[in-house]
Amino acid sequence: MDVRYPIGKLQVHEKVTLENIQEWLKEIETYTVRLRETVDSLSDEELSKTYREGSWTVRQLVHHIADSQLNMYQRLKLALTDENPTVPAFDEEKWAIQPDTKLSVESSIKMLEGINERIVSLGHSLTEEQSNRTFTHQINGKIKVATKVAKLAWHEEHHLAHIKIALSK
Repeated sequence: MDVRYPIGKLQVHEKVTLENIQEWLKEIETYTVRLRETVDSLSDEELSKTYREGSWTVRQLVHHIADSQLNMYQRLKLALTDENPTVPAFDEEKWAIQPDTKLSVESSIKMLEGINERIVSLGHSLTEEQSNRTFTHQINGKIKVATKVAKLAWHEEHHLAHIKIALSK
């Protein structure tokens, strides 16, 4: 197993159905409960563990998940409200070392609870036409709403696997 991609790289079919989206939303809907179960009782020492040499700590991973979901949620909303908006990238490495990443992981779990609730609510109302709307990422190019929902679910699971690897060391 490649610890950089413990659940594999994101793979999205060319034709995504509304049923696929509903499956991803189920993962997103239960995510914060599973994340909280994994990190709630951790000591500072455990929160400082990494899943591989040079990787982010468990604490940084939890904050990164919240930061990333926030950015991806905004992109999703923009795609649904604007005509193919161009969205900026965010420098994940610089975000991961900002002073707020020293806070308790609880602050990011609370943030994720709200963001994920909003994503799930929005996702349940998507029509096929809306799922095919797009935004243009300044680095990665044009991305469909359906693909973004897939990434929202995959990204959380990807980093939960990283956290579990770090804690197993």
